[in-house]
Amino acid sequence: MSRKDDPTFDIGFFESILKRDPRYTEVVEILGGLYTKVGRIADGLKMDRKLVRLLPTNATAHYNLACSLALSKRPTEALHSLHQAVDLGYSDADWMLQDPDLEGLKSNPQFQKLLRRLGETEEKG
Repeated sequence: MSRKDDPTFDIGFFESILKRDPRYTEVVEILGGLYTKVGRIADGLKMDRKLVRLLPTNATAHYNLACSLALSKRPTEALHSLHQAVDLGYSDADWMLQDPDLEGLKSNPQFQKLLRRLGETEEKG
């Protein structure tokens, strides 16, 4: 396996950057994704919560938090974050339907309602 295929190298690298600058939002976001990719869901959730604290009006940060919460089997909180993301401008309903991180939410009536809301917004735009 090459270093390129080994996310543990990248995790160590970005963790060292974050130690020097804990408010480096791009690194927080990257680490959240890497942690989730290797199955460190709780660490990914921690990074996503931190990113939302650092960027409270960022729709993608709220979307990523919703994904981490869904993977953590916290559907109520996940749906709340997903609503926040949409309220802040997140609009990719197609990806929401395909995103494997949100699989546990897709049969939830609130998720379906949110998708309908996005569809209505798309029709108006």
